Amino acid sequence: MNVFDSFRKRDPHTMGTGPHRGYYSLDDRFDEADFYDEWEARQLGGEPRSEGLERPPTRWWRRSFWLGRRRRWWAARIVAAVLALLLLLVAWLAITAPLNKSLRPIAPPQITLLASNGTPIARNGAVTDEPVRVADLPPHVIEAFLAIEDRRFYSHWGIDPRGIARAAFTGTGGGSTITQQLAKFTFLTPERSLTRKAREALIAFWLEGWLTKDEILERYLSNAYFGDNVYGLRAASMHYFYRKPENLRPAQAAMLAGLLQAPSAYAPTRHYERAVRRMRLVVQAMVDAGYVTEAEARAMRPPDLDVRLKSDLPTGTYFADWALPQARALTETGYARQTLTTTLDARLQEIARRVTNRAPLGKAQVALVAMRRNGEVVAMIGGKDYATSPFNRATQARRQPGSTFKTFVYLAALREGWEPDDRIANTEITQGGYRPRNARGVYSDSLTLRQAFAQSSNVAAVRLLGEVGSENVIETAQDFGISAAMTKGDPSLALGTSTMTLLELTAAYAGVAANSFPVEPRGFVRPEASWWERLTDGTSSLSRSTHGEMLEMLRAAINDGTGRAAMLSQPNFGKTGTTQDNRDALFVGFAGDLVVGVWIGNDDNSPLPGGMSGGGLPARIWRDFMTQALGVSAAPTRQPPRSQPDPGGPVEPLDLPDGADIPLGDGESRLRIRDGEAVLSTAIDGVPIDVRVDGEGVSIDEQAIEDARRRAEDRQLELERQYEEAWRQREGVPGPD
Repeated sequence: MNVFDSFRKRDPHTMGTGPHRGYYSLDDRFDEADFYDEWEARQLGGEPRSEGLERPPTRWWRRSFWLGRRRRWWAARIVAAVLALLLLLVAWLAITAPLNKSLRPIAPPQITLLASNGTPIARNGAVTDEPVRVADLPPHVIEAFLAIEDRRFYSHWGIDPRGIARAAFTGTGGGSTITQQLAKFTFLTPERSLTRKAREALIAFWLEGWLTKDEILERYLSNAYFGDNVYGLRAASMHYFYRKPENLRPAQAAMLAGLLQAPSAYAPTRHYERAVRRMRLVVQAMVDAGYVTEAEARAMRPPDLDVRLKSDLPTGTYFADWALPQARALTETGYARQTLTTTLDARLQEIARRVTNRAPLGKAQVALVAMRRNGEVVAMIGGKDYATSPFNRATQARRQPGSTFKTFVYLAALREGWEPDDRIANTEITQGGYRPRNARGVYSDSLTLRQAFAQSSNVAAVRLLGEVGSENVIETAQDFGISAAMTKGDPSLALGTSTMTLLELTAAYAGVAANSFPVEPRGFVRPEASWWERLTDGTSSLSRSTHGEMLEMLRAAINDGTGRAAMLSQPNFGKTGTTQDNRDALFVGFAGDLVVGVWIGNDDNSPLPGGMSGGGLPARIWRDFMTQALGVSAAPTRQPPRSQPDPGGPVEPLDLPDGADIPLGDGESRLRIRDGEAVLSTAIDGVPIDVRVDGEGVSIDEQAIEDARRRAEDRQLELERQYEEAWRQREGVPGPD
């Protein structure tokens, strides 16, 4: 048998099952499975596999998987891969370059914010107007833009190599087509890279495939930037010439078309001569393109400007910067300008500005937030001067709240069943890794929760955190809307070491004031909620007793504690806060319908001069704001010393400790203090009476009262007898036998 025998066709009925000789058959009836079974057996040094066993599939990463594949197999898979790639590309374009995005303004339209009384306070955003329609524009308007930007716009497919070459050699016309420019400022960032240029070309083809040429040109003209914060041809023609684009003259259209290359550099309101030179370049391009004749070009004179829309409103304030994102969310996407009324109260804002400006701050910064109990912000100060520093320290600065956070430690305790009269140790902490100290190093054996809160005892707050559990304190703070990071098991949490904004802290106090939490700060009035919305709004409230106890403690912090400087002539509630090394000083409280937070500190987080605390200047700023905002007066202060006549009598000290014996004004009464009780000793008709006041109430010696009553009756009878005897003697009436 020679080598050619392997090419001869054999009868399938005579094909044996003997060992394979290693030759490859060209017979279509050749059984590949049998061949590979025998081949594997030889390679492994064993026998061919049995017919009942399945041959394991060849793995795709092995070379044998790819060898021997037919062209049809390869062609089918290549076509499938190309189709899959195209589908992925279309999906990517549909997501990153949705066609409806080119129908929206590329810059947020202008919004004017009003105070609650209608006074304009700020205007922010781009000057935009309704889109233009190519069919309504005069030919010379369209031709001016095509001549300088894209002469072959109506003949290319989004990319114009000839236009790129012409721009490179002549310097006129843009290297990018109008379609590419629309793709760039609508869908892409202004970065300069080959990747962005490739994406720009892909999106340009995408736009050309789905939009007509007139639609592309309309969207381009309606969104292009023309300088002076003006976007779109209609807004630009009204801004510079106070004329609708349908009525533009050739020279005016040429000047507007020339602005697109460098809008800020060519804006005629600031650089009129540059704009004129650029306009002449556009006119020459129109001549070169055959749109106008040389004579018509020479007849075009630089147009006069007619700028009527001017704004003397600031583009931003501390409140406006914070409220603007909310305003954008409330308005519909479109080109129309919007005017929205905010919750800002112009009178209260002026009061806030006045009281913070006259405060002796030195180099320190100040922030103030005033809101209603429902979260409507009515005044906001984010710093001493917005023009110098627009950074909003009320909404952006995250600082430690200090002891103002203790409100939520004590609230957690009240929710767990503690009462204001329960006592807690106030001794110095001498063990453990964290050893906070009380202000001025003042300690005692124990205090009631009411006293500890009023005096802002640090050691008591840390111990209370340990008793209640940091988890419950964190849960309480989060219930009231505090989102700051708080570490479980950290004892310093009780002293307000977690950073948060003043706005967030004040809103949490608003939840305490309203007994409805959490409270979301907002700059716009919300529509009245339906009964279903009120039922499902997710707010919570404290029990009446718990809420009353918390208000009692907040009241005590002002009347009897560290917040005395904030006292008003009407009920008010609040808490002072001072962080470590006096880096931050705060006072947050409420009275009437207003909840106000005040913060003072340095931007570099350095200590405040003079050891400033929350009970000092922040409390006085809070009081000054509230007295003017609510029309009330501050609580009367103690009268200064004044000269009085000497009342005589012995000098008695009045600051005696337990066991003191204090004489009272009538000379017969004394007040003695012994063993936690007060005893008032006096005399009635010569009968000594003791009135005791202790933890069990008021008690009086009943026997002494009875003796006094008898003596009074006997004295009355004696007086009557003496009166009768005197009458008988005067009238000469004999007495009884």
